[in-house]
Amino acid sequence: MSALADYLVRQRWFASKAREVSHADVVEDVALRDGLRATFVETVFNPGTHETYQLLRREAEDVDVLPDCAGVLLDLMRDNADVQGGESVVRFRSLDGIPDDPGAPRAMGAEQSNTSVVFGDALALKVYRRLEPGINPDLEISRFLTAHGFASLPRLVGWYEAEGRALDATLGLLQEFVADGRDGWELALDELGSDPERFLGRVRPLGEVVGEMHRVLGSDASDPAFSPEEPSTEAIGLLTATIDEEIERMFLELGDAEAAAPIAGRGEEVRDRLRMLTRVATGGRVIRHHGDLHLGQTLLSGEDWLVLDFEGEPARPLVERRRKRSPLRDVAGMLRSFAYAASASELQRGIAAPEGWEERAREAFLEGYFEKVDPTLLPPSRAATRQLLSIFELEKAVYELRYELNNRPDWVRIPVAGILRLLEAPAS
Repeated sequence: MSALADYLVRQRWFASKAREVSHADVVEDVALRDGLRATFVETVFNPGTHETYQLLRREAEDVDVLPDCAGVLLDLMRDNADVQGGESVVRFRSLDGIPDDPGAPRAMGAEQSNTSVVFGDALALKVYRRLEPGINPDLEISRFLTAHGFASLPRLVGWYEAEGRALDATLGLLQEFVADGRDGWELALDELGSDPERFLGRVRPLGEVVGEMHRVLGSDASDPAFSPEEPSTEAIGLLTATIDEEIERMFLELGDAEAAAPIAGRGEEVRDRLRMLTRVATGGRVIRHHGDLHLGQTLLSGEDWLVLDFEGEPARPLVERRRKRSPLRDVAGMLRSFAYAASASELQRGIAAPEGWEERAREAFLEGYFEKVDPTLLPPSRAATRQLLSIFELEKAVYELRYELNNRPDWVRIPVAGILRLLEAPAS
């Protein structure tokens, strides 16, 4: 394997560390400006599948030079430049004027799948590492929301993308950096330890922001990529079959995990409840949605909530992340995040959440959400809406249970409690 490929597979953001790379090839290498090159490397695995990654490097070097080179990318966006490669053109675009001196670039955190660079306290550049053909929903949705007047997200400033035979993908996104923003997850844990009621007072406005986001995402019938659609008759059946299969597999794998004892042997009961929910959870429409919504995808700036990172779940294929789904899938993700915050407060900080805190957070969020969302996007009755929401919560909890069994056994009790909630809810 070449030195460049060897360097690539050792990076934190390389997605397939457990797979054997058969070989790696440079599919496009574009000279950008000031000696900076955008190099796109295709890694091929033994079964014949492949992944494509972006590196930014200097001439004759096999190492990535972010964040030091990030200013060159900024200059190219400022100039709305088009740079021709062999079989692709890399296009740089900006929506607003980029400051001449936004500040020195620095890396922002240790991210798993992308690389983010902050310029002073003004701008944040996200460089996508693993590339898939087509527009990244992070750019697509941010651009749509910005154009349609939704202000509760970091302001979109620019982006760059490749177009051509060799490569057709979104490469990076430039946004306003929210210097005073507080991460929603960390804020929840901090205030659970100091003032739980204060955080509960913030939850209804968060629900309003998410409801407004869904209203805007479903507001343009003229745009085929975003126009609301009636779900196909097969959609709910396919969803149910997928969750049912996951439930069956999960209960076979539970083994003797002590934290899972409350649901051990109850797999058929969970599947029966799923089938019951499916019979009554009908109606509503499907729209583009966030796809990975939880407290960690929000910021509180002053008293205003912002929503971040519309990329969806990075492990899912891009075509799936762009698929229209019920907006209640996002709502379920946030409700499950409240459950995690209540338990993580005790597990990580030794402070138990007040009795009933999770339930009050759920209801406050839903009150705000239902006030702002377009009701035509939801099933026709509140009861049917709650039933469909329960299906998506079950989907999340089953996924969480698998993850925690494999990675954090001490946290297994959190998805177990979510599944028990479903089993103990009154049948309707």
